[in-house]
Amino acid sequence: MDVVLLEGIGAILRWLHVIAGIAWIGSSFYFIHLDLSLKPRPESKDRDSDGEPQREAWQVHGGGFYNMVKYVVAPARLPAELTWFKWEAYVTWLSGMALLAVVYYLGASLFLIDATVLDLTQGEAVAISLAGLLVPWLAYEGLCRSPLGRHELALSLLGYAFLIALTYGFVHVFGGRGAFVQIGALIGTIMVANVFVVIIPNQKKIVADLIASRVPDAALGEQGKQRSVHNNYLTLPVVFLMVSNHYPLFFATQYNWLIVAIVLMVGPLIRHFFNSRHAGKGSPWWTWIAAALGMAAVLWLSMAGPRLTEESAVPPATVSLAEAEDVILTRCSMCHAQAPVWDGIPAPPKGVRLDSPAEIAQHAHLIELQAVRSNAMPPGNVTMMTAEERGILAAWLASR
Repeated sequence: MDVVLLEGIGAILRWLHVIAGIAWIGSSFYFIHLDLSLKPRPESKDRDSDGEPQREAWQVHGGGFYNMVKYVVAPARLPAELTWFKWEAYVTWLSGMALLAVVYYLGASLFLIDATVLDLTQGEAVAISLAGLLVPWLAYEGLCRSPLGRHELALSLLGYAFLIALTYGFVHVFGGRGAFVQIGALIGTIMVANVFVVIIPNQKKIVADLIASRVPDAALGEQGKQRSVHNNYLTLPVVFLMVSNHYPLFFATQYNWLIVAIVLMVGPLIRHFFNSRHAGKGSPWWTWIAAALGMAAVLWLSMAGPRLTEESAVPPATVSLAEAEDVILTRCSMCHAQAPVWDGIPAPPKGVRLDSPAEIAQHAHLIELQAVRSNAMPPGNVTMMTAEERGILAAWLASR
């Protein structure tokens, strides 16, 4: 496929993915807030059997007042028009998978595979990635449907350990960038499967019962609510993982899997704060202290440097620009040049050129960030930059 066309398709898919994701997250956050803020209606008692609303909330927005009511099981009679919230989730996942295919599967040698981690072919990497989405989701689904699914705390702790273990495995199979996107895609797949496999089908069963004048099973709503809560607590970590490819100190350093583990804890803590406030249970400010400590730990871990698979020779105390230039011209300039020669790269990435001493000096801070403090560049280490060469760049930067 023409590289310019491929680049354009990637940009459009990324835009669509962001738009759909905003719509999905926005509606998810709103309905969690609404559900938690509902209060018993003053005139209402236990009216599940006769289909009367039990809880309500008054809201104001855009100059209007809204009276939101909730039927704990279902109304006695369906309205003529019913809005379903599902396409936001479906479009987010479909556009995300298309983006995964266009960027990470077609460009596997750059963005998914790192031969210094595990030397995979493109086909092997794609097959492992797809299996890494399907098999863990099946395991999650089985846990939720098992007796353990009725014990939310135990299920959550096991799920947390499960995701950490998968992350640790992914960073030992793919490059850091690909591993972060893989675990993010997995969490996103779990979330959209909750909508597609449980939440929407259960709602359709309730609607079918109402049409047939049957009393809906309250357990269907409870199952949907459980999966909706799971999605709510997973949202912030998955957003972090999806944008992390812009931050090499997160994905391309030696403790990248531990950074994910901390984010998987911090995101739910932040959601717990807001969920508690919405439910009228007070403001657990301790969650922000814990979240701040967690992010401080992330920043500290991000400074540990890249994960190297070979011993680095001690570089000389001082290195000249000419010596650093030799390394950069050998390992970087095939892409970062006025006319890149690397197949599939039509222009220097992000407009960064490294084919002259002046350009190298100008972008020294980026070189330090991408190739010294992390091993984000070269992507997938496709040009096989050695630890010794990274040491030469570090010595040159230190002597400037």
